[in-house]
Amino acid sequence: MKKPPTKEALRDELLVILEQELVVLEANHQATIEGATHEQAKPENDKDTRALEQSYLARGQAQRIETLKADLSAIKLMPIRNFDAAQAIALGALVVVEEEDAERTLWLAPQGGGTQLQGGKVQVVTPGAPLGRALLGKREGDDLELRLAGKLKALTVRKVR
Repeated sequence: MKKPPTKEALRDELLVILEQELVVLEANHQATIEGATHEQAKPENDKDTRALEQSYLARGQAQRIETLKADLSAIKLMPIRNFDAAQAIALGALVVVEEEDAERTLWLAPQGGGTQLQGGKVQVVTPGAPLGRALLGKREGDDLELRLAGKLKALTVRKVR
């Protein structure tokens, strides 16, 4: 049986993915700023809003960059700890759930929800997401039901570590 990934490896992989996203976002932001201030972006008449639209886009990108930087900090500062069968699921838990005879591994992290790690074997779930909220406080063997995308899902917590 293959050894499961360590939480340190999961954190490092998530950080790399988000840092790459940050690099791309910063490059796009810089290109948007240049587009907004370029000579050809000057309005030709009072109905021409190209430069204004570019500046709105640049502002939104700048806000996303700041959010992503805060996300990276939260992940770096997240304590890495192990859970045992008696402990309730909390931030940092690696949880195996069963749904319709299929198992999924979920990692409860402060940010990066939906990100697939370890080649799709582990999915990041945040406490703010419906699935993350439903998992908080549960223990091995607990059942839970939640509605996702309009469908009722029944899950069983198989392992918490």
